[in-house]
Amino acid sequence: MQVSMLAGGVAGTKPVRELVTVALDAMAAAVPAGPVPRGGPAAVVAADLDLLPDVGIGEVPALDQLSRLLVAGSVDPTHPWCAAHLHGPPLAVAAAADLVASILNPSMDSWDQAPSASELERVLTRALARLVGHDDALITSGGTESNLLGLLMARERFGWVQPVCGRTAHHSVARAAWLLGLPEPLLVDCEDGRLRVDHLTELLAGLDGPAVVVATAGTTDTGAVDPIARIRAAAPDAWLHVDAAYGGAVLFSDRLAPLLDGVADADSVGMDLHKFGWQPIAAGVFTSRRPLSALDVTADYLNAADDTEAGLPDLLGRSLRTSRRPDAFKIAVTLRALGRQGIGLLVEQCCAAAAGVADLVDAHPGLTLWARPELSTVVFRPVGADDAEVAAIRRELLDDGTAVLGRAAVDGRLWLKLTLLRPGATAPEYADLLDLVAS
Repeated sequence: MQVSMLAGGVAGTKPVRELVTVALDAMAAAVPAGPVPRGGPAAVVAADLDLLPDVGIGEVPALDQLSRLLVAGSVDPTHPWCAAHLHGPPLAVAAAADLVASILNPSMDSWDQAPSASELERVLTRALARLVGHDDALITSGGTESNLLGLLMARERFGWVQPVCGRTAHHSVARAAWLLGLPEPLLVDCEDGRLRVDHLTELLAGLDGPAVVVATAGTTDTGAVDPIARIRAAAPDAWLHVDAAYGGAVLFSDRLAPLLDGVADADSVGMDLHKFGWQPIAAGVFTSRRPLSALDVTADYLNAADDTEAGLPDLLGRSLRTSRRPDAFKIAVTLRALGRQGIGLLVEQCCAAAAGVADLVDAHPGLTLWARPELSTVVFRPVGADDAEVAAIRRELLDDGTAVLGRAAVDGRLWLKLTLLRPGATAPEYADLLDLVAS
């Protein structure tokens, strides 16, 4: 029986280097021919593959075989026509950094498992908090966890709190309320995809107790940004959490940052750098206007009081999770490499491409544009098509392996959606796709 080599350490880099070469060669040999495999779910079935054999086939054959299988059956987020979701291609430097983190395998629940990683995370989170205008920050698994934290902190501050959000808010807000034993969120009407502040004011006036208001900076369906400063003014006594999972990265851009005017006055903010930020999943960030203490907990084997008093950092209160990966490392490497302006430029490129695609849609006789994009989401539909036909167009393009388009139910109708997260994308790359949708 073959004995597998461990990763890490001086000796461990050699087998990893050899196996990485195997994996990269397999990926190059099986590079996808388009944005998505042809044939739908039936084309990627692997039910006849024994993934728990009595005797293994060996590291190199297994890695080669399954890497080829994974690549051949994956979507390609670097392809311009793979643009359904907030699912972007990772930067090469971030992917390489993630490999380093995987080999070293620090666990971010105690300092004695992650000395350097914990210090890098501390410095990174302070920098990201300053970017928002806040005092503290945590690394999360993404917007769902960040929204849960926002509601949790509001509950811990007030003891009980009524969640309030726009009808276009992410589904994780309602899920967070359920998990925390809070009432179902009260929904505020929206106009052009944005929360209506006048309706929010009316709704809050009818509440007897405290509220946590969730604003959205970049809705999933349309990329709309709620008016954060006006919401803060209308709800001065509420906990204001901003779900900026999509739009938060505009803060890297001097030109686009005004879209999030007022965000520094929010009590908490979540952003995902595996969306705009081009990190391998997961790379979420949660920031707070106040020092974070709601997650404080003691486990003697991880953060004993005498260890903390002796100067060992307490990491257990820095996450809802216990064991967690050093996701801060790949973020730190990327930001160190590109700087704030470099990331901001990539965000600007995607938003500019979306504006150009919107121009093409607007000028196309066979297509209708929902609205001008605020971020990098273009929402449109064929002229004269009903909802069933719109849905069928999307599935046909998906089944043919031609394109991965999103769908969005907006204003009582079904629309198609392009979410552009590929740096360097240009509007002309989408002209033929628009013709296909309209035909």
